Amino acid sequence: MEKNRETLPSVNASAAGLSDAAVRVAALRKEIEHHTYQYYALDDPQISDAAFDSLMGELRELEAAHPELVDPTSPTQRVGGYVGEAFAPVRHASRMYSLDNAMDFGELEAWMARIEEALGFVPPLCCELKIDGSSIALTYEGGVLLRAATRGDGTTGEDVTANMRTVKDVPLHLREGALAAVRDPEGALELRGEVYMPKSSFEALNRQAEANGKPLFANPRNAAAGSLRQKNAEVTSERDLATFVYATADDAALDVAGQWELLQWLRSAGFHTNPDVALCERPEEAFAFCERSLERREQLPYEIDGVVVKVNSFAAQRELGFTARAPRWAIAFKFPPEEKTTILRDITVQVGRTGALTPVAELEPVVVAGSTVARATLHNVDEVHRKDVRVGDTVVVRKAGDVIPEVLGPVLSLRPEDALPWEMPKACPSCGSPVVHEDGEVAYRCISIDCPAQSLERLLHWTSRSALDIEGMGNEIVGRLVETGRLVDVADYYDLTEPELAALATNRVNGEGEFLPLGHVIAAKLVAAIDGSRTKGLDRVIFGLGIRHVGKNVAEVLARAFGSIDALMAATAEEMEAVDGVGPKIAQSLEAFFATPDNVEVLGRLRAAGVAMESAEPAGEALPQTLAGLTFVLTGSLVESGMTRDEAAGRLKALGAKVSGSVSKKTSYVVAGQDAGSKLDKALGLGVPVLDEAQLLALLDAEGDVAVLG
Repeated sequence: MEKNRETLPSVNASAAGLSDAAVRVAALRKEIEHHTYQYYALDDPQISDAAFDSLMGELRELEAAHPELVDPTSPTQRVGGYVGEAFAPVRHASRMYSLDNAMDFGELEAWMARIEEALGFVPPLCCELKIDGSSIALTYEGGVLLRAATRGDGTTGEDVTANMRTVKDVPLHLREGALAAVRDPEGALELRGEVYMPKSSFEALNRQAEANGKPLFANPRNAAAGSLRQKNAEVTSERDLATFVYATADDAALDVAGQWELLQWLRSAGFHTNPDVALCERPEEAFAFCERSLERREQLPYEIDGVVVKVNSFAAQRELGFTARAPRWAIAFKFPPEEKTTILRDITVQVGRTGALTPVAELEPVVVAGSTVARATLHNVDEVHRKDVRVGDTVVVRKAGDVIPEVLGPVLSLRPEDALPWEMPKACPSCGSPVVHEDGEVAYRCISIDCPAQSLERLLHWTSRSALDIEGMGNEIVGRLVETGRLVDVADYYDLTEPELAALATNRVNGEGEFLPLGHVIAAKLVAAIDGSRTKGLDRVIFGLGIRHVGKNVAEVLARAFGSIDALMAATAEEMEAVDGVGPKIAQSLEAFFATPDNVEVLGRLRAAGVAMESAEPAGEALPQTLAGLTFVLTGSLVESGMTRDEAAGRLKALGAKVSGSVSKKTSYVVAGQDAGSKLDKALGLGVPVLDEAQLLALLDAEGDVAVLG
């Protein structure tokens, strides 16, 4: 029932005095905040939307007539303006940790056993749904919203205050009485939660994007994160974001004893907390909550990907502490990948940069784990035959790791009678050239140098992060440049100018249906990225050329061994094979590449464009291989030196070391930088020696003399 409006002091905005207006404004704000709390925090609206809008309309009129009464915490001030070109960094009050995962009940039980071993018993557990959104930190000072920041790297996030003020269930100030539980009512209080986009809002957003000819968001999580980082807060306000708040940066800042009590306080303070929580006195109750949540997953109005199980008591949490990556007192029970059935409409073939033909399942679109899946790779013809999938089949689809679409297999009982086994085409679907299948290989290939599909993939490979790293030069822009004939080979990148890029038509259209140009801002960034790529290094150039069998590591080995592209071109197959890590197949592939006149011509144009064709350390001046036989694993950020992990790995390899991506008993050293992750935990568990950044730098400066490690 609508509340009786006569209980509020009335005033005529145009005729009343300031004191009367101030009284009415204060009353309206209090009434609006009450109904906002009822609607968002309690899910129990007491008035209709029309009545609520009427209250807001009157408040806006009064504030327009009396601008001196406008207050930043007024409900009318939620939508800000333009945020700016960059989001300022914000250092969190304490680190925002990730959570370790339990992939099944066995792993969840093992976590509980570790809790019992540490505490002597399994204490009560608080179970909450794991929202699939974007983490947020909200800071209040004196009870008023001061700042909102993204998670970032866990230590430092981005200031998104203007955008978060538009999210209607975020209180601009804490409710009356809530500050009584805050130990320093006038100080800063950092609270944490998740920003998400409801399923219905996500679907509406994508329908609108499709109608406007814009790219669709992959899933609600990406949509929420993208909406949170809009430069214009008014755009964020139109995205219908919501929050669930569930944590504090410092439990000592509040007079609450545990997680369950914290959630009750958050709700009383005006925050939207998830009603699907449970305080479980026994482990069996936590298991039951996880099972119920999995069964209800589809019925929820928002996406979840598991359940967060926490030790309820803050005192017990402090006793358990943290690993380098995650709290020991909490774990994420992850749901198994969601599986759906749909129709396999066709199997098409995609041609990669090396000419490899990959079968692709074209599916009747189906929503899996929060996003629409219409295509999925089938990898190769052997995989198609192994799974026995046929056009017309009803197939089971899931997302591997909730990310990559995967066809598991057919539902044989629903197979059409005329469904035939699929075979690889005899001709390339891109250029019509014959397809070859070499002995001992799984892949079928098109070997035509004029194949347009391979050309596009090679051009994109050159811009990739591990190659020349031309940021922003993605599928759409490269595709348009190829269509217009402006890009034929990788040397053409270095002839591109800012004016022609700015005028390049994109796939976006204006209100009249005309294609919009790329624009000078993006064009300038692309030209700068192209210029920067000229000095990326010889190993990047070798890898970027897309020579068959020459991966990133082999490219690094070749750059160190030969020192220049000319020396590599002049080398015989036998000389190449003499290099450790280069076998006959790689040598033959290199010889064939450099024997092709068109390829040599492209290399000449790259040299003329100023692309680095020599190594920084010429061949013959290689460093002593003092770390030969040792294996290193790098984890975390190298802050003191400013090196990336790739750069550090390159320096270790130059001294003969092997750099691996995973820790095992055979690992010689683990280098742990800032915010080192689970690799550090594994190293400690296996007894692998751990180096900090200072020790790594000492080792590199000493050219691999391990004596500096003591």
